[in-house]
Amino acid sequence: MVFTDRRGGVSRGPYESLNLGILTDDDQESVSQNRRQLAAALGCDTERVAMGWQVHGHEILEWREPPRNGGFADAGAELRKVDGHTTTLTGVPLLVLVADCMPVALVGSGRVAMLHCGWRGLAAGILEKGLELFDEPPRAVLGPCIGACCYEVGEEVLVEFDDLQGVANGRMLSLSLVAQQKLLARGVTKIESFPLCTSCRPDLFFSHRRDDGVTGRQAGLVWLT
Repeated sequence: MVFTDRRGGVSRGPYESLNLGILTDDDQESVSQNRRQLAAALGCDTERVAMGWQVHGHEILEWREPPRNGGFADAGAELRKVDGHTTTLTGVPLLVLVADCMPVALVGSGRVAMLHCGWRGLAAGILEKGLELFDEPPRAVLGPCIGACCYEVGEEVLVEFDDLQGVANGRMLSLSLVAQQKLLARGVTKIESFPLCTSCRPDLFFSHRRDDGVTGRQAGLVWLT
């Protein structure tokens, strides 16, 4: 699995430099070149990278064959509106784009999943749906996301997680702690996370909140070999 940062691409300005988000005001050829560079670094074909149109929901798409004219390789391709992906195929990287939300990789015997976990997706149960795909509790790896140091939310968000203990300090919410408690409650004991806040590290990460929406996207990917 891989969690990218913003370094190593060709984009300029607020999208410097490895912006992978085509639905930004970045130059589309620069984004396409960034995507090709990432695929080459991973040793895979851009055509085999599976992704969707993220809508902060809880739907998960099962990939039973590699993408055909997929959106990672072909800007403007029609994409399914999903926030998670799973497969039992080898050599098909599953990708989600993030810029403060948390990418979560689930890895089990013969199956992987990659989930886009913002507060809406977590509240809607995307983690729980992902875990249902596995016969046994998988390993979970939580990628970089905005931390409780920077993520102030309203009461309408906090109430979604009022059954969880210690995930918020006042109005400051930890997406990572929300995910960890949900995973532990369902028997997942192998959990890894990155203690880096996307908002605190402009040198490493794009951040939608820090940059008032004018920013790029990094990615989380997982695949079977």
